[in-house]
Amino acid sequence: MEEKKKICIVFTHHKLGDLIWQIPYIKAISENYNQKIHLIVRKKTQAKDIFKDCDFIEKIEYNDFRKNIFYFIEIYKLWKYFKKQNFSHIFFLDKVNRGAIAAKLANIKIRIGLGFNNQKKWITSEPLNDSAIKLNQSEQSLELLKKNNIPIKNLVPKINIDGKRLLDIEPNLSIYEGRKISLGIDSFEKYKMWYEEDFIELAEKLYKKGICQHFYLICSPQNHEISKKIINLSKREYFIDCAKLNLLGITKVIRDSHIFIGNNSGPLNLASALGVKTYGLIANAPVSELKNSEIIPILPDDYKDNVFNKNREEMKKLSPDKVFNYILKSEAI
Repeated sequence: MEEKKKICIVFTHHKLGDLIWQIPYIKAISENYNQKIHLIVRKKTQAKDIFKDCDFIEKIEYNDFRKNIFYFIEIYKLWKYFKKQNFSHIFFLDKVNRGAIAAKLANIKIRIGLGFNNQKKWITSEPLNDSAIKLNQSEQSLELLKKNNIPIKNLVPKINIDGKRLLDIEPNLSIYEGRKISLGIDSFEKYKMWYEEDFIELAEKLYKKGICQHFYLICSPQNHEISKKIINLSKREYFIDCAKLNLLGITKVIRDSHIFIGNNSGPLNLASALGVKTYGLIANAPVSELKNSEIIPILPDDYKDNVFNKNREEMKKLSPDKVFNYILKSEAI
């Protein structure tokens, strides 16, 4: 009888959007071995909340992947966990070394990783070609699975969440009547953020056209000043400040939205993965990064792909009129 496989996947990046892009590859690995997987990620991703209902994940463990002296402490912690779980396979979906080091010390027989730089010393799979280091994280994972003959049925990230879990979570949506639109107003990378005044102008146009009655302002607690600025400048009561909500609260309001319009950030990717029609405001980052999603990009007239221009002023090239007219003509309205 063939020995049962026990699979672990390690992904160390802290941004929710980056983790969402890995969903198709995590699911493909699970399907390839016909086993639910263990997933090790950073606590900041809040994966235990957002992935709780994913039927291809057995267990999620948090590890902070800190630097300096913590590097060695975490190698020990991972080694201890790997030994206890006795995995048959461990996949590393990025180039970080410590998980691969811990897996080798724990005598995990099959260790599959990108193999960039020193990681190649600790894995058992053949490293990716050096040119693959220029690819984005999603493309690197795709190359890794191809190289190891793991088929992928669907490259589009999808998240299933049981709505019953959201019923008692803030906010109480019954107090807001009419159609709502979610606005993703911040980003971890500030140069990707559309200006507050532009969101105000867009919302006013959509409201006066009768397209919606309320707007959820979605941003992180650290960027609460952005939602407060929009509310204070506009003096409009149709804005609903969501900055203090946790990730499940954000998920709840996104699911309650007719559409999502926002910056290239975690909530944008979350909205699309939840099946909400999603429009991305892209002016100074590669739109090609979104090619395997259902996000609909709205771009300036003179937009050039595959060019990073880390200057927020570039976002001014995308006018509220252009965004409004694009939304107005879409099938979502």
